[in-house]
Amino acid sequence: MFRIVGEALALDALVLHVSGAEVGGVATFVGIVRVENAGKRVVAVEYHAYPAMAEKVMREIGEELERLFGSLRIAMVHRTGRLSVGEASVVIAVGAAHRREALAAVSHAIERLKHDVPIWKKEFYEDGSEWLEPASVVPRAGINK
Repeated sequence: MFRIVGEALALDALVLHVSGAEVGGVATFVGIVRVENAGKRVVAVEYHAYPAMAEKVMREIGEELERLFGSLRIAMVHRTGRLSVGEASVVIAVGAAHRREALAAVSHAIERLKHDVPIWKKEFYEDGSEWLEPASVVPRAGINK
């Protein structure tokens, strides 16, 4: 399951989706909107994505996870729209025969998602807002931000 959605995320449903008789361990990651980032007080975050493109990259990450960690059951869902502090923005659940593979796969999945999936994030602060660049964007030498 690889989805971009506009509604609240349900961890229980994703855990159920990746569970099964062959699954001995389920690992999860839930990303939550936090109240502070880089010394600024966050009041909300807005996520934007082109679902077809983002879900395609998410599926590719799922294929990579299976190449690296073996047979897995994977659910990766990211929310779009305006989220308040404390709301979940992303949930990843991985079911595997053993805990090591499940834990390693979920850790790898969130790093790849943050780096490669085309999801844009705008943070709103008490005194303004700003678009945050994806982790994959590195400023060139000599260019001030």
